[in-house]
Amino acid sequence: MSRCVIAATAALAFACTTLPAAAQAQRPFPQNALRGVIAFDNPPQVTLNGKPAQLAPGVRIRGQNNLLVLTGPLVGSKLVVHYTTEFTGLIKDVWILRDDEIKVVPWPTTVEQTQTWSFDAAAQVWTKP
Repeated sequence: MSRCVIAATAALAFACTTLPAAAQAQRPFPQNALRGVIAFDNPPQVTLNGKPAQLAPGVRIRGQNNLLVLTGPLVGSKLVVHYTTEFTGLIKDVWILRDDEIKVVPWPTTVEQTQTWSFDAAAQVWTKP
């Protein structure tokens, strides 16, 4: 085999073994991200925590692999997410949570909780007073 083929094979093998691990890396959520359950009914109309809500025109939805997701394939699904809102109340950012991220508790579900709890951004952990 030529050196180029061996080098290419080695690089491919390395990429295949490291990419899945990188995809499971801890995602940094902002301090103003709240946890909730979103049901994608008829985007931009959604149900957030059982109440009608609306996605902002420039909403960014990130899947469990942290890649951007369009709303079309999500219609009919109900997902545990972290989300942020604009000053108008529209949903601006959404992160669809993986099972390991859902297990991180406590996580605030209201703005009042974010104002009274402590957040460690490096560890992505909230602490109640």
